[in-house]
Amino acid sequence: MGNESWKNRKILIVDDQYGIRVLLKEILQTEGFRTFQASNGIQALSMVERHHPDLILLDMKIPNMDGLEILKRVNEQDFQTKVIIMTAYGELDMIEEAMRRGALTYFSKPFDIEEVLNLIKKELA
Repeated sequence: MGNESWKNRKILIVDDQYGIRVLLKEILQTEGFRTFQASNGIQALSMVERHHPDLILLDMKIPNMDGLEILKRVNEQDFQTKVIIMTAYGELDMIEEAMRRGALTYFSKPFDIEEVLNLIKKELA
């Protein structure tokens, strides 16, 4: 590929499933990304404020606050943060709303690692 402008970019992984966070963290760190994790909405917003991630991988269904609420608050803080939605269900209405609120794209769980990496690299290139 040659263009590795995404190296050292910061990615926040927001998911209440520990296994998914760890899997994504390991894969992304191997690719040269700096990662942070949050298991709920409150943690996620605090991480956004503290670390100003370049990209958030955001699960729609997490404790305290759903993905749409997090997306709304991230947008209000006006960081230049990109958001990719993760969904385990066929939550089409939620996905459409998330896209209207500024999410770039989404992928469904279970996901294909290569596909997710390509999406991330494309968005951060």
